[in-house]
Amino acid sequence: MMNWFFFSLSLLSLLILSHSTSTLAQSSAAQPPVPAGPPNITKILEKAGQFTVFLRLLGTTQVGNQINNQLNNSNNGMTVFAPTDNAFSSLQAGTLNTLNDEQKDELIQFHVLPSFLSISQFLTVSNPIRTQAGDAGAGKFPLNVTTSGNQVNISTGVVNATVDNTIYTDNQLAVYQVDKVLLPLSIFGTHATAPAPAPETPKKKKAPADAASSSSDDADSSDAGNLSGHSFHATVLVMIIGVRVCAAFLL
Repeated sequence: MMNWFFFSLSLLSLLILSHSTSTLAQSSAAQPPVPAGPPNITKILEKAGQFTVFLRLLGTTQVGNQINNQLNNSNNGMTVFAPTDNAFSSLQAGTLNTLNDEQKDELIQFHVLPSFLSISQFLTVSNPIRTQAGDAGAGKFPLNVTTSGNQVNISTGVVNATVDNTIYTDNQLAVYQVDKVLLPLSIFGTHATAPAPAPETPKKKKAPADAASSSSDDADSSDAGNLSGHSFHATVLVMIIGVRVCAAFLL
């Protein structure tokens, strides 16, 4: 009798445990998976390391927040070229300190493309590429990309840089490590200015040839008149002396 009791109790426990496991499994299967949030440029670079200066500028210019907000509200995706700390240290001393707030913002925006580009897409992209800094026209913010195999080279008109590594990509955001800070022409280009024209020196007016000739002729005629006048006076004087001499002999 006791054996039958324990057998029944064990069977009941198994049925209860089986039912509970089945219920939990159904409950877990019914819950939808939690969607992953959009990528965060700040966390990506912090995790990668060696981007301290670029992260600081992303923060002070608020460009980091703009990137994250755009990733939340747009389906176009974005591409970021991230210079390493070594890239910033290779700049001439005091370069960043010479920039005002607007120029710092433009400098960081120049490292951001408003669309997602994979490494393979750089093969067919049209130059110049427009960045978040704005106008890609000559002398403004042109960014040109060339490829050689899997190597991507970037030219700004001031520096030539190379994509060293893919830090992050998920078809929405691509972050590439570059070996140099991308310096835009609009800020760092040498704008040649044409020298100011020298003031014109006043030219001396030349007397007309006819006038000069006439003046010369007048002078010659004047001299000739003077000579003929002197000859006349000398002739008269000689005649008077001759008359007086003759008169003296007659007396």
